[in-house]
Amino acid sequence: MSKEKKNKSIKSHNSNLMPHNSEQLAGQVAHLTEALQRERADAVNIRRRHEEQITSLRNMVKAAVVSDLLPALDNLELSLKHAPKDLDGHDYVKGVQGVVKQFDKAMTDLGVQRIKTVGEVFDPNLHEAVSMEGDGNVEVVSEELQPGFRIGEDIIRHARVKVKMQSAPTKSTEASAKVEATGEGGENKK
Repeated sequence: MSKEKKNKSIKSHNSNLMPHNSEQLAGQVAHLTEALQRERADAVNIRRRHEEQITSLRNMVKAAVVSDLLPALDNLELSLKHAPKDLDGHDYVKGVQGVVKQFDKAMTDLGVQRIKTVGEVFDPNLHEAVSMEGDGNVEVVSEELQPGFRIGEDIIRHARVKVKMQSAPTKSTEASAKVEATGEGGENKK
């Protein structure tokens, strides 16, 4: 093939690839800009999903560790609850109380929260009812048997509770139910 024919062939091939006017060029630029924007959006979505998965994995690991430690915390709290009255103020009891406070602080630092119970409306997503008593149409937690814990929306352990059926509560009966159940202004007993 002669040199002249090669040049003509290359020129005709290049002219097929190159747009012939400014409208085609503008259309090609718009198409490529759209494609680039889609790719950038995909990259942002991939990064966001990755960060969500990492956060979820961290919470799963925290929940597994906390779940393994909860029996020890339960036993410490039970030992304080059943300590003889003559040991009130004893250094040994104070030491156990200090360990329980350390557990609570460590769990708070990990983002673990206790599930609210006494005086709250029974929620099967948060509470496990052990017994139910009374007549009425509203289920209210009357006693906490074992505390429940959560990290964000993930439940580590449901709170085991006793439920009392009450008639539809008003604001004043809700407040008195909390005081009656806890002996205070609505705080859970430990």
